[in-house]
Amino acid sequence: MPKLVRLYITQVAIGFGLAGVFVAMLLWFNTANLWHLVSHSDKGLLAVAILWFANGIVFAGVQFGIAVMRMKDDDDDEPRGGHRQHLMQREYAVIPIPVDQGREKNAWRKR
Repeated sequence: MPKLVRLYITQVAIGFGLAGVFVAMLLWFNTANLWHLVSHSDKGLLAVAILWFANGIVFAGVQFGIAVMRMKDDDDDEPRGGHRQHLMQREYAVIPIPVDQGREKNAWRKR
């Protein structure tokens, strides 16, 4: 199995495990009276499964993103510096535009 696939499966399993702990804590601490809603409904088990699955997707994505961003690339250890870029020279002349100075100030407001 390729290393990237193994990394993905491992991080997704960790993410879903963390989501399970998160949902268990939500139920244990009765956040927003969630334990009462789940335990007194005939669809409570389905609601917990959907809550766990939805949070698992989010936690797995974040966990995999963190794992990928923490991967070290050995090629970036030495400082390379930048390459000097030359400024472009203008090939056109600046043409002045005449402006009528005889107009009254704030003439556009008096309309």
